[in-house]
Formats: sequence, C-alpha cells, structure tokens
Amino acid sequence: MELLQIQNVKKVYTTKLGLTQCVALKNISFTVQEGEFMAIMGASGSGKTTLLNIIASLDRPTAGQIFLNGTPFSSVRDRDLAKFRRENLGFVFQEFNLLDTFSIRDNILLPLVLSQVPVKEMEARLQPVAKMLDITTLLDKFPYEVSGGEKQRAAVARAVITDPQILLADEPTGALDSRSSVELLQNFARLNREVGRTILMVTHSAKAASRASRVLFIKDGEVFHQIYKASMTDEEMYTKISDTLTVLATGGESLE
Repeated sequence: MELLQIQNVKKVYTTKLGLTQCVALKNISFTVQEGEFMAIMGASGSGKTTLLNIIASLDRPTAGQIFLNGTPFSSVRDRDLAKFRRENLGFVFQEFNLLDTFSIRDNILLPLVLSQVPVKEMEARLQPVAKMLDITTLLDKFPYEVSGGEKQRAAVARAVITDPQILLADEPTGALDSRSSVELLQNFARLNREVGRTILMVTHSAKAASRASRVLFIKDGEVFHQIYKASMTDEEMYTKISDTLTVLATGGESLE
C-alpha cells in the first residue's frame, strides 16, 4: 500500500526583492510503500534536505502535492500543522535535540504529554519501546549523563512512541562513532522488520544507506537514480551505492 506520495513537487526560493530565484527542487515524484525503509542520498545542495523538510511539513512546496495515507498536506491548515506532525510523523535528528533539564524518560514522553495522553497509557507505551532500544536502565538519567549513541536511541524512542505513520531521519548517524552508528542502524532495521515501521532517512553515508530496502538519489533538485535492494546483501548494496555516488561526483548522466 502506498503510504507517502510525492507528486511533481517543486520548490523555488526567491530573494526579498524578488530579483533572484533559486530552484531547490524541480519536479520530484515518487512513492513510499507502507513498511518500506528508504534512504535519500545526494551531494550537498542537491535538494535532499529541502525535500525532507517538505515531507516533514516544515516547509510548503511551490508547486506539486504530497499525500500521507491519502491526506493531502495542502489540506492541513498552518495552525494545525504542529498537531498533524505530532500525530503522524516521527523525527530523528543528527544532533539528538534532547532537553538537558529533562530526564531521558521525560524527553521520550514529551510528545505524549503535549497530546495530553493519560499517564497510565504513557507508561504502558514507554516500557516496550525502551526495552526494544535497550534504554530501560537509562530512563532516570539525564542526556548529559549518557553517551551519544544512547542519546540517539532515546531520540528514536521519542520519535516512535507516538506510533507515527512514518519515521523521518535526518543524518541520524552523523554525530555518532562507528559502533554507535551500527547499533542505531540495527535498531532501525528491527523497527522496520519487527514492527513494520516505515522509515525515510536522509544520509551521506553509503554504509547507512546500504541497510535500506531502497535508495533514491537526488541531483540538482531532480530524481537521478534509485536502487532496490531486493535479495542483495548489505555489502552488495554498499557497492552499488558507492558506484552510483561515483557517477554523481564525476558528473555522469542518469543510470536509468
């Protein structure tokens, strides 16, 4: 089932005086299936972050439409966007974005508090998520007392505790060491495989992208190429991704 539909999305930024235009996205179209783990890659300035921000409803496209489970983003009023994001989207950022004055427990529960979920239900949701991500013993600690990898696992718990339709991750391994990166990607794989969580991840890392079931490459604001993992191993997928990144870096034409 198609969960996310991106239809002919274009984004143009204009200077205050309207004299100069920057076309960040030209004509992007693709779909994401429910339960898919998809990575988006591209060079800096290719438009992938702009695309993620639009999918996250943090920005509006200049043209085109985005549908989440059949609901067009354009139908959501600006004043309702925060509630829409909280109920439908989970976010994992490179810099964790945890509040140092809140315990790990309170950081994870914050989106439920904002949604006025009863305390008993919050605790019932917390325990299985904390167990899956192996942070049960960290719940009463504060962010400054735990490692970067543990912070990111707490951030993932905060993102999925609302049971979002899609998990959006922006360079989630960017601030982690290699061991913590591997652990995070293993947790993403478990969330995708065991819970059926749909994941859309923007990354520069071929190693991270090799865990995804599909990789979409963006170049100059357009879809350049995509790779489906199918029966490939992580190592084979990594090689395919690396080859495509080489073509991108050397100015090659589309591989389609």
